[in-house]
Amino acid sequence: MGAIHPVDITQREDEMRLVKSFAFAAVLLLSSALSAAAQSAREDIEAALTKFTDAFNSGNAAAVAQIYTEDAALLPPDGKRVDGRKGVEEFWQGAIKGGMMNLTLKALEVEESENLAYEVGAFTLDVPSKDGALSTVAGKYIDVWKKGDDGTWRLHRDIWNLGAAQ
Repeated sequence: MGAIHPVDITQREDEMRLVKSFAFAAVLLLSSALSAAAQSAREDIEAALTKFTDAFNSGNAAAVAQIYTEDAALLPPDGKRVDGRKGVEEFWQGAIKGGMMNLTLKALEVEESENLAYEVGAFTLDVPSKDGALSTVAGKYIDVWKKGDDGTWRLHRDIWNLGAAQ
């Protein structure tokens, strides 16, 4: 058996330091990538909310429906479940034709896990009364978003009710 030479020990210590440095760098890169992905989901969802409100407030229910998945579901308060993108379009077209306008949406929380995210938010909306006068209502919602194969976040499940969000 040969003796361990001091140069061999120094070389091994240098190699171990290098391995530890690479491992540390890999952990930093992974954690920053995960943080960027979560930020990206929030940014993408907030951009989609802007498209939603712009489309709704301009009376374009077809554009609103495009923000939803093909197999989306709406769960409106005191109403029946609405399934599918076509059903979603018809629902929002009815709201627009009914005189609802000036929708605002604000994401309060967004959490992502792989290709799904949930959003908790608040909204305001001007609705006509029986005499035609507009009044502003406020409410809260929870949305489930699904990331498609094209990387686009789309609304998959949408439920809301009236009352202050906080």
